[in-house]
Amino acid sequence: MHSPRTPRHPIRWLLFCMAWLASCAWATEALDATVMPAGALSLSEFVALLEDPERNLTLADVQTAAQAARFKTDLPASSSLNLGFTRSAYWLRLTLRNHSNTPLERMLTVDNPRIAFIQAHLPDASGQYRSIVTGSDVPNSRLYPNRNFVFPLTLAPASEQVVYLRIASNIGLLVPLQLWSPAAFHAHERNDYLVQAWYFGIVSAMILFNLMLFFALRDRIYLLYVVFVTCLAFTLAIKNGLVGELWPGGTLLDMNAAYYSGASLTLSALLLFMRRMLRTDQLMPRTDRLLLGMIIFFALTPLAFALALPTLVRAGIVLYMASVVVILIVVVACALKRQRNAYFFLAAFAVLILGAATTLLRAVGVLPTNAFTVDAIQLGSAVEMLLLAFALADRFNVMRRDKAQVQTDLLRAQQQLLDTLQNSERQLEQRVAERTDELQLLNSKLEALSLTDGLTGIANRRDFDSILQQEWQRAQRLSQPLALGILDVDWFKRYNDLYGHPAGDVCLRQIAQTLASTVCRASDFVARYGGEEFVFIAPMTEASNAMDIAHKLVQTIADLAMPHNDSPLGCVTVSIGVAVMVPSTEHNAEVIVQRADAALYQAKTQGRNRTVLAE
Repeated sequence: MHSPRTPRHPIRWLLFCMAWLASCAWATEALDATVMPAGALSLSEFVALLEDPERNLTLADVQTAAQAARFKTDLPASSSLNLGFTRSAYWLRLTLRNHSNTPLERMLTVDNPRIAFIQAHLPDASGQYRSIVTGSDVPNSRLYPNRNFVFPLTLAPASEQVVYLRIASNIGLLVPLQLWSPAAFHAHERNDYLVQAWYFGIVSAMILFNLMLFFALRDRIYLLYVVFVTCLAFTLAIKNGLVGELWPGGTLLDMNAAYYSGASLTLSALLLFMRRMLRTDQLMPRTDRLLLGMIIFFALTPLAFALALPTLVRAGIVLYMASVVVILIVVVACALKRQRNAYFFLAAFAVLILGAATTLLRAVGVLPTNAFTVDAIQLGSAVEMLLLAFALADRFNVMRRDKAQVQTDLLRAQQQLLDTLQNSERQLEQRVAERTDELQLLNSKLEALSLTDGLTGIANRRDFDSILQQEWQRAQRLSQPLALGILDVDWFKRYNDLYGHPAGDVCLRQIAQTLASTVCRASDFVARYGGEEFVFIAPMTEASNAMDIAHKLVQTIADLAMPHNDSPLGCVTVSIGVAVMVPSTEHNAEVIVQRADAALYQAKTQGRNRTVLAE
């Protein structure tokens, strides 16, 4: 009876040892999150990876000893995990340790907004998991409002937590996984959106300017250029995850299909513009027919991408790269034939093509993921637009020179016809001037909008920074005191969690109106500083008067009696830090902000619903 059972005991012992070794290997994966670098910490070498070809594993499945042993560790250190073109789902396991005696706030980011599905399992202090499903194909699902996928984490003191991410997509999987401290992330986020605003500001200016030239000159080349730039900007907005931000209610579009469709339409518009600019129908008739065929083909590919993107994506990338080669050959051939516009076109679009090729090579895994390869096509298109502006200006100058020569020839034949042409030219210049005035008016309106907070209707952070510098310099010249107050809504995150973000927006607007009506001198200034923080500037104001303003503001907001059941005070209250200084050449305006912020921190630590004057 014992002989059949004895072989099973070594097997059980072996299985136990394997599970124990797997758990030990798991334990060694822990990353100390206490000390963070100044920027992002790439997590590629700290995560464990498990492929799920059938896409049917659950969180409970991957936590079993058998599946835990299948996780691959010791992944190569790189800026991202390049998993290639795959239909499998992948599980990422990240163990974070906080050996300090205080809670740690960290930001986990996946910097690829075109990943179709991400399921994040985030543990709380008790070890229970909260699951969040997001992705480019899951509209209106971001845990944190950002163009990428951001997951705020709170690590309890002296604890170790395991985060699981399940990632799947219908195209190539490129996963740049990073960990940030909140301060570093917010600084990076601000700079990132500044770059995006800079780029799309250039795009908007070029579109408006060339539309103006089209309406003024009635030359279709400017309209074709506008179509090309618009398609390119839309494609890059999808690539950078900005479409969801501009369309906050979500979208029914498949973002990856829309991205490749946008790339096809951009290429089709580029070929149309190139034919018009280089006159290939006259210089290279046979090649021009090939270009027309390519234009029609790429204009029809969005339908194919919508129906079978995973099957066609690799072929699409190859076709894009082949089209780049064809374009370069055509442009070089035109340049060899001394076509003047070909020189400008080659210089301008070589940069764009280089950026596009870099993006494609990154997508297929040939090039690494870094700041240059991620935004290569965006940088290339910005340089291309600037260079092409010179090309269009040269074309316009050539047209003017040719026109002047025609006018000289016609003058010899008929003076009356010359007068007519001159009148037409004056009318044209007048129309261009009118369009320029309209553009300046639009720019003025846009500038005004850029200085106003869209939610509350008062000044925004940008306007505040400008006004603070002005008032600081004025107070310094006149040796007069300058008062600054920073207001923060008490327990506002709890308010948002309890009543919802729409109610939070109403609350912020009410506080902004109260702030504007309470700080009401003509020389005073109020603004939204960011989130639930507001500021006011009171020139020529002593400390006692500034504290009177702050006390009145605290009391007025408390008298509004806006319910806040998750606040110890039962209603919405604010805390204010006040700083008063007579500016000197030894300090700059940031000092008064720092002092007011320190006073605000004291007001919070002293119980909130109060004002504190900085020392």
